[in-house]
Amino acid sequence: MSELSHVDREGRARMVDVSAKSDTTRIAVAAGELCTTAEVVALVRADDMPKADVLSTARIAGIAGAKKTSELIPLCHQLALSSVKVEFGFTQDTITIEASAKTKGPTGVEMEALTAVAVAGLTLHDMVKAVDPAATLNGVRLLTKEGGKHGHWERPADQGPVDIPTLADEPEPTEDISPEQISESDQRSAVVLVASTGAACGTRVDTTGPVLAEWLGGLGFSVRGPLIYADAEIDIGLADALRFEPSLVISTGGTGASPTDATPEATLAVLDRELPGVAEAIRQRGTAKFPLAALSRGVAGLAGRSVVVNLPGSPGGVKDGMAVLEPLLDHLLAQVAGGGHHDNK
Repeated sequence: MSELSHVDREGRARMVDVSAKSDTTRIAVAAGELCTTAEVVALVRADDMPKADVLSTARIAGIAGAKKTSELIPLCHQLALSSVKVEFGFTQDTITIEASAKTKGPTGVEMEALTAVAVAGLTLHDMVKAVDPAATLNGVRLLTKEGGKHGHWERPADQGPVDIPTLADEPEPTEDISPEQISESDQRSAVVLVASTGAACGTRVDTTGPVLAEWLGGLGFSVRGPLIYADAEIDIGLADALRFEPSLVISTGGTGASPTDATPEATLAVLDRELPGVAEAIRQRGTAKFPLAALSRGVAGLAGRSVVVNLPGSPGGVKDGMAVLEPLLDHLLAQVAGGGHHDNK
């Protein structure tokens, strides 16, 4: 049996001595959910709560919580965090929370990522309690971690968030469920990924990711993100975006001819099949109004059963991409899922 690292031979709590460990880049990603009502979700998405700016407040609280982890949890080491990101997504009656923490040092950042999720979730609860005092913060858990002697660890697929039963819960009869019985909202998940070194560093404000997230939400998708990554780390961003096998991943940025633009190469590395017609249609629509749009090297294709599409990093390029994709998405996703039709017109 493995021993508890924070307990000595006499059973007393201790702080682990990490001075002999080498400094490596450490990254951890954690998640959780605030279960509430459909009314609250709609109000938060519309930024129409009595306490305004709900998500921004919760994001700042999560980042601040990560930075204070060693003060809140007595045996945690003080870390020089190089990055903390807190992102939100929505289902019909849930606000999902995901936090990533990064450092370079001798010990991991799991607790910082988990603390960010917990504090962001508690802040959401405080912001929505006037409308739903029964909201519940559930499933705070570690998803992945990188670095150190153990390298990459990922939460097993069968170890998702734990549903905690209440006295009101009653067992229901089970039966086989066919794919046709799954609701459209359960099948339509999307991730918005932004490649922008400036936005990742906080020196510029991304204006494309929120537009895509709002558009996809209006189409009935459960949206995760925008996830913002520096151009040099867009391969990590794609792996992050594809982790839960969403129906759709749309990236913006990093498609040009600059030496730092690496989104197409990173995307091609994860694609199983390309959809060249989709990428070309987006280019053609942009070029008709702005000749320099022809310089976009964005690609589209399938990574497993996830559709991945690169869009340029400009608001106009994103608008063109949405116009091309909107009439295609239903049929494309149905085909990828094994449905759709192939009748000649």
